[in-house]
Amino acid sequence: MTRFDALKSLSENAMLDLKFDTSKLDDLMAEAGIEVLIINSKHNIQYLLGGYRFFFFEAADAAGLSRYLPLIVYRRGRPEDAVYIGNPMERDEEQLNQLAFPNLRLNTWGTIQAIDSAISVAESWGASGKIGIESGFLPADAFMRLTSKVTKNELVDAVVVLERLRAIKTDAEIVLLREASERVVASMLAVLQSHAPGCTKRDLNEALRREEVNRGLVFDYCLITAGTSLNRAPTDQVIKENDIISLDSGANYHGYIGDLCRMGIFGKPDSELVDLLGEIEEIQQSARKSIGPGNRGADCFEEPTRLMANSKHSAQLSYMAHGMGLVSHEAPRLSDKAPQGYPAFDAERPLEPGMIISVETTLLHPKRGFIKLEDTILVTATGHESLGDTGRGWSIAGR
Repeated sequence: MTRFDALKSLSENAMLDLKFDTSKLDDLMAEAGIEVLIINSKHNIQYLLGGYRFFFFEAADAAGLSRYLPLIVYRRGRPEDAVYIGNPMERDEEQLNQLAFPNLRLNTWGTIQAIDSAISVAESWGASGKIGIESGFLPADAFMRLTSKVTKNELVDAVVVLERLRAIKTDAEIVLLREASERVVASMLAVLQSHAPGCTKRDLNEALRREEVNRGLVFDYCLITAGTSLNRAPTDQVIKENDIISLDSGANYHGYIGDLCRMGIFGKPDSELVDLLGEIEEIQQSARKSIGPGNRGADCFEEPTRLMANSKHSAQLSYMAHGMGLVSHEAPRLSDKAPQGYPAFDAERPLEPGMIISVETTLLHPKRGFIKLEDTILVTATGHESLGDTGRGWSIAGR
């Protein structure tokens, strides 16, 4: 068995150990005053079902005049009553059968059928308190049906409740996140090593997609720049000798995201390029020093902000840090500054072991182009660990 096969087997076995903490979910629901949850986002369905995600509708949700809408209905304090509502074809899913989920209703094809089934479950429980939904993910027709039929319960948004449930990753999740990060970086380095001047950004994008897929990843995107251009789309721009390349790619491994950025050059970096990437590296390393258990979430912004303010490139530098896992931006939420646009729930809270943080520093240099590093940091019991922490300098293309 090769190392890749061994890791693949390890990760697939780890999927079945992704069991969520029902007592923690009950506490979060109690804090929010929620009696029943109706959950439908694919990432939360996957999380609550131990890594299971029905493959058939992975590429497209459409089914006739409606769409596939998996639902979990969960009652606070009664995990044994939880119901999974899915499609009839899921009856043949071996992994779903292995999970021994308390109650399965695999009989719906569209959104109205699914939400009606969820409503009947809540009614059978005599639910009288708040019902939590995922407002940003529930289809409009299902939401209208819910509001027309459920008139005695207040509907509240439960996205933050579910996100906080996922904030601390289990050992099994960390296995998948580490693999996602390492395989993304390995794919980037392989692409740079196998190309030469004359190729296009589109060529590199397609090559990276193939490399990631061949490593067991699902390719999500690649933001790519070449030369002095700040355009990050995969275009037919021809890459020339001495052009710098930025590869910022997201791909997932069993749903868990690897999102990193590395720099390459089709030639040899001069002293200015070495210094520019070195400055970005200094900012990145300063952020790492403040990431550890017990430190405030916002601490990882203080030193990077100071370094950028004192830089002669301050007007062109930007820095961001955010949680990640099944979703590219999730808890811990560390800042409400642009471009995130979400509340900084965790800025003043202590970081905890098992949290995953993405840190990224970008320089939009007016003459040299787009220069960036993005890293994935795991909070550990004694400090932190960087996942996929290779290829951080200038990678020479063709070598």
